Amino acid sequence: MSEVKSYSGSCHCGAVRYEVTTNLTPAISCNCSICIRTGSILTFVPKGQFKLLSGEANLSDYQFGKKTVHHLFCKTCGIRSFGTGTAPDGTEMIAVNVRCLEGVDVEGLQVTKFDGKSL
Repeated sequence: MSEVKSYSGSCHCGAVRYEVTTNLTPAISCNCSICIRTGSILTFVPKGQFKLLSGEANLSDYQFGKKTVHHLFCKTCGIRSFGTGTAPDGTEMIAVNVRCLEGVDVEGLQVTKFDGKSL
């Protein structure tokens, strides 16, 4: 298991910035229609481990399918650096795109495939 650390993350233009505390596991590659197109590698954390530092007004929300996940993206650059939703037990969760975290070598992570396409 990886060490729990704090990471800084952002969209491409830097308008949306945040901090997240995570051990980056599991890192998930989902094959649903949106993740496959955006190439996201996701890790999930409880809302309390995530802090939006700037850019709330610059976020736009996209939902599809069952509309249970808020796929948030920057209005300026279009990058989906995180999203929000609720775990099956009711816990508010943040889905963080690991590719948007500073100092993370995505190639060095063990990435688990998730079949979101079949849900």
